[in-house]
Amino acid sequence: MRLQFPYGRKTLSLDIPDERVRGVLSSGLERYDSGMEPSVLMERALANPVGSPPLSELARGKRNIVLLASDHTRPVPSRVLVPPMLRELRRGNPDAEITILIATGCHRGPTKAELSDKFGAELVAQEHIVVHDCDKSEFVNVGTLPGGGDCFLNRLVIDADLVVAEGFIEPHFFAGYSGSRKSVLPGVASRQTVLANHRAELIASPAARTGILEGNPIHADMVWAARKAGLAFIVNAVINAEKEPVYIAAGDMEKAHAAGCAFLSGLCRVQAKPADIVIATNGGYPLDQNIYQAVKGMTAAEATVRKDGVIIMVARSEDGHGGEAFYRQLAEEPDIEKTLTSFLRRGREETEPDQWQTQIFIRVLQKASVIYVSDAPDAMVHALHMTPAHSLEEALRLAEERLHNPQASITAIPDGVSVVVEPEK
Repeated sequence: MRLQFPYGRKTLSLDIPDERVRGVLSSGLERYDSGMEPSVLMERALANPVGSPPLSELARGKRNIVLLASDHTRPVPSRVLVPPMLRELRRGNPDAEITILIATGCHRGPTKAELSDKFGAELVAQEHIVVHDCDKSEFVNVGTLPGGGDCFLNRLVIDADLVVAEGFIEPHFFAGYSGSRKSVLPGVASRQTVLANHRAELIASPAARTGILEGNPIHADMVWAARKAGLAFIVNAVINAEKEPVYIAAGDMEKAHAAGCAFLSGLCRVQAKPADIVIATNGGYPLDQNIYQAVKGMTAAEATVRKDGVIIMVARSEDGHGGEAFYRQLAEEPDIEKTLTSFLRRGREETEPDQWQTQIFIRVLQKASVIYVSDAPDAMVHALHMTPAHSLEEALRLAEERLHNPQASITAIPDGVSVVVEPEK
C-alpha cells in the first residue's frame, strides 16, 4: 500500500505492506460535494436561518451593529460570508453604523495587506474595521465565567445594539469544535479572560477533547461569554481542503452552530484503529508551519495509538517551534511529569501563555513517544522531547527499532486536524 501524507506544499509517500496496515483514517469531507456554488450556499443559509429571524429583521431599529470577523490566521472564506451579511444588515436598516471587529483573540493584529487578502481591498476601503487587542482594547467586566475567572469583553461589543459573527466550523482539540461562541471567547476577550478559560484544570477535563461539546468546561465558558456579549446571529461555514465552503449554517448562535457541528460530525468522525505505530500530519500548509500547531494533529494520533506505542508526526515546521513560551516550558525541564504537576497546581490567575498547548502535548507524550519528520533543527526537536527524522522511511525504521518489532502494526491519518477519532467499538 502506498500512502500519501501532506508535507508543507507537497506530499510525502510511504510504501507499507498491506498486512501491517490497521487502517487509514480520513474525513468524508474530502469526498463531499454540495453540488452548489459557495454564493448559492450562502444565499440559501441566509434565507433559511436556524432558530432565528432573518438577519435583516434583526437589524431593524438597531443603530450600532458589530460584526465579529475572524483574523488572518483562520481559513474562513470571508469574501463569501461577509458581503452578503453586510447587505442583509443594511437591508434591515440602511442607516445602521456597522463596525467589523476583527476577533484576534491573543494573536497579533493583521496587516492592511492581510485584511485586503481576506476581505478584498474594496471592502477594506469602504468599511469601518477595528482590530481587537487583548491587552489594549477597552474592556468591560461582564461577570464570572462558569469555570471561574473574570470575563472581560471588548467594550465595542457590549455597547452594540446588535452583535453578529462570521466564522467556520472544524474539529477543535480542546473546545470540541471551532466556530460561533469562539468569536467572543477568545475572539474579543482580554488576555486575562483567555488565560482563565485555557487554564490547566479545564484543559485536563476528559470532556475537553476533539468533537466533544457536552460537558466540555471550555465550551461552557465560551457559550456563557457569547450570551453575555449578546451574540444574536452567526454565519459559519464548513470548508473542504481547498478552503471552499461546502456547507453554511446561519442563525441562532447555539442552534445554527449545532446544525453545522452535526453536519461536520457526520463526515469527520472515524473509528479508531489501534496500532503500535500511528503516522499523522497537520494537513500540510498552512497548518504545519511550526511544531506548536502540530500538537493538534498529534491528538488525533493519540486517540488511536496503543499505550507505549510510537507516533510519527509529519509536519514541515519550517518556522521552527512556533511559540517561545511553549518551547521554554518543555526545553528547560527534562521531566515532563514535573512540568505537568506545576501547571495543575497553578491558579487561574497564574496561567502562562501557551501552557495549554504544552499540557496537551505532555498528555500525548505520556501515552506514546513521538518521532518528528520535519525541516526543524534536530536540536530543537530533541529539546521538545521528540526524536527527529528526515524522511518517512527513516522515521518508520526508528519506530520499529524502538518497539523491537519490524512487523509493528500501523494506522495512518493523512490529515490529523480534519478527523474526530472515536474509540474502537
